[in-house]
Amino acid sequence: MALKMMIATAAAMMLRQMPDMKPVKQSPLVAHAPDDLGMEDAPIEPTWIIAGTPKARVAMHSRSSDDTASTAVWDCTAGEFRWFFDWDETVVILEGEVHVTAEDGTQRVLRTGDIGYFAGGTWATWRIDTYLRKIAFCRKRFPTPVVLAYRLRNMLRGNPATPGRLAA
Repeated sequence: MALKMMIATAAAMMLRQMPDMKPVKQSPLVAHAPDDLGMEDAPIEPTWIIAGTPKARVAMHSRSSDDTASTAVWDCTAGEFRWFFDWDETVVILEGEVHVTAEDGTQRVLRTGDIGYFAGGTWATWRIDTYLRKIAFCRKRFPTPVVLAYRLRNMLRGNPATPGRLAA
């Protein structure tokens, strides 16, 4: 009973903090070829640039109605810079390659066809030698009480988080 009260209290606190939002009418399917999306300048924060004059652009493909997930196409010319990932981000490299160094020193080259994941709240150094184009799937990180509620729900279901399983 005490556990249910804690969950109900956490849920009520979260609901009180949410802005009053009207539902957004959203199509059940959004589909575009990456080349059909209009790219707009998306300058990299100047203090993050380490070398070169990288020019980045972005085109929004889709956004979830609750604003917690989005998909975009992003491209960038040659340069080296640090990047802060506000959101969890999964990338698929469409063209080119990038040399990535994560906060922990892990290094990896992502090339056309590769998939990479960057945890929200982390930094990485990106070095692009010529040009890079990627699709970015971004997801806002949930507040700790929500994460704990999901973990608890999964435990009660006998459904612990297991690497490689799809979220439910």
